[in-house]
Amino acid sequence: MNDFANEDALVLFSGGQDSTTCLYWAKKHFRNVYTLCFFYGQRHSLEVENAQRIAEMAQVPFQVLDAHIISQLAPNSLTDLSLEMDKEKPADSYPNTFVPGRNMLFLTCAAAIAYANNIRHLVTGVSQADYSGYPDCRDTFIRSLNVSLNLAMERQFIVHTPLMWRTKAQVWQLADELGVFDLIRTETLTCYNGIKAEGCGHCPACKLRNKGLEEYLSLKERDKG
Repeated sequence: MNDFANEDALVLFSGGQDSTTCLYWAKKHFRNVYTLCFFYGQRHSLEVENAQRIAEMAQVPFQVLDAHIISQLAPNSLTDLSLEMDKEKPADSYPNTFVPGRNMLFLTCAAAIAYANNIRHLVTGVSQADYSGYPDCRDTFIRSLNVSLNLAMERQFIVHTPLMWRTKAQVWQLADELGVFDLIRTETLTCYNGIKAEGCGHCPACKLRNKGLEEYLSLKERDKG
């Protein structure tokens, strides 16, 4: 039996592959699920529009928070269109698609909203197993921030990371197990250039997503044989 079946959860939601998979994972495990999306000056507003559309499809409440302050902080190619996006991770640093402080700010804001609504479960789609090397996607960071949020607000929040140790192929597998494989494949927007589903095919997000999809479909075919 699910230990949290009688509790609510707030999902940090962008309408991409990972957060949409987390949304349906949360719908399976929690009583009521709410979504929180951030508009922070990212390369396209389509991300927010698509997130709202998917939230409506999933029949869950949707909220957008203005987080434009992020675009005024450290330079990065997701909020500064004058910067050419790194296609590969540099050998000696993080890719310039890394938005410093983003996950920390997002989770802090989410916790404050959860506090106000008496929700203790936060769900985020970060992953250490298959990612671009962002330090704020690591398990150690999430655990550390979870403790800090609890201390800062005198609450016992639980930050859930259902994708933390899953490769992209395994994220596709989870979507399939949840019965939303086709929805994730055709309706989500992961592409940094704002193209739904398969995306542009060239940006780092598309390469990671499509490589994982190819691996998962190959595995399914092999299992059939």
